[in-house]
Amino acid sequence: MMLDLFVVALYAVGMLGLGWWGMKRARNREDYLVAGRRLGPGMYIGTLSAVVLGGASTVGTVRLGYTYGLSGLWLCASLGLGLIVLSVVLAKPLMKLKLYTVTQVLERRYSPAAKLISSIIMFAYDLMLAVTSTIGIGTVLSVIFGMPAWQAVVIGGVVVVIYSTIGGMWSLTLTDIVQFLIMTVGMVALLLPLTIDSVGGWSALLEKAPATSFSLTAIGWDTIITYFVIYFLGILIGQDIWQRVFTARSSRVARSAGTFAGIYCILYGMIGAVVGIAASILLPNLDDANNAFAAIAQLALPDGIRGLIIAAAMAAMMSTSSAGMLASSTLLTQDILPALRGGREIEGVRINRLCTGLVGVVSVIIAINVSDVIGALTVAYNLLVGGMLIPMFGALFWKRSTTTGAIASMLAGCAGVIVFMLKDGLLANTPIYAGLAAALLAFVVGSLLTRPQPTASSTP
Repeated sequence: MMLDLFVVALYAVGMLGLGWWGMKRARNREDYLVAGRRLGPGMYIGTLSAVVLGGASTVGTVRLGYTYGLSGLWLCASLGLGLIVLSVVLAKPLMKLKLYTVTQVLERRYSPAAKLISSIIMFAYDLMLAVTSTIGIGTVLSVIFGMPAWQAVVIGGVVVVIYSTIGGMWSLTLTDIVQFLIMTVGMVALLLPLTIDSVGGWSALLEKAPATSFSLTAIGWDTIITYFVIYFLGILIGQDIWQRVFTARSSRVARSAGTFAGIYCILYGMIGAVVGIAASILLPNLDDANNAFAAIAQLALPDGIRGLIIAAAMAAMMSTSSAGMLASSTLLTQDILPALRGGREIEGVRINRLCTGLVGVVSVIIAINVSDVIGALTVAYNLLVGGMLIPMFGALFWKRSTTTGAIASMLAGCAGVIVFMLKDGLLANTPIYAGLAAALLAFVVGSLLTRPQPTASSTP
């Protein structure tokens, strides 16, 4: 374990070093929030892939593979397909806007009040996204090194908070590139072949696993469809993803490199699901399926290599956690606080750093008190899609939509999601459909009963 601990500690120190380097490059607001809008294809692929594949995509997909077999890939597949559509269809018009936040699109189409409400919803989504991956970091560290879960969350979370705060998007980009490489080597070149070898090879895996393990629909059509509604559509409107799109130096980079990143996410999900199948054979009686990733790494991998795999998992989680923290901070400094100050903008990188640090501390505190990575991710995406999808698409595609309809839609959508999560549970399929139905009805009725207001500028 000492060798594994050394590898993980070395990785954490490296992330902090890259954060310091990023701080040297973040000289103004544009550098801090969108890396100066000048990333080329190589850096863009790495940072986009790393931000999408977090705790739920790594620990969560292995858990789904452990429970449902190959059909556990649908979580990552939904994210990857959403990324492909975003890159091909929306990246070019988005980049022309030269914005910092998703919600600034709503201000152009509706009013500052609509932007403020949508910013609060998006803030809650990105905060829970950071919480999700911080939980994942704690889960892996606590199982592997036998420390209390809260201590593991604090240790991993503090590293992310520090490098995210000091360098902003440049720190995230530099660390994401390294994290992308570690994830690829760790999951594809090491964990997948070594776990299959522990089972006895591919033929033994096929023989020992139940036949349903290799069905693409064992998880259930209702869950597959819900994943697409939540994650596929969520990718299209998420602040953490749009903020990465704004970093590309051209629409061509955003389109081609973003498509490649989407394909990578789908393959990553397939690998995670197969590792989960192997874990179900080698460790059939786990008390908590959330621990399947850490448990299979502990069982199947030798010292040192195990540490690299842990670093790979932490890489996936840290990139998403840091993205959620910076996205929340950006919404706070660009949208929410200026609205509370009567429209006066907040200037200076110091304020951006302060808000990022505060958001990071809050996300760690929440992560200490929550344990289910997929549950936390589902809450985040339910609020995002239920509250934001209808008014966002209305802003882009329906000229008759109004501010009143947009605000009513956001409030009704979030209320529908929350009520049905309390009624049926966090992982139930009903909350997102109830939220979307309420949002659509409120949007159409509210818009038809009121007159459109003049907009600040045309939509893309």
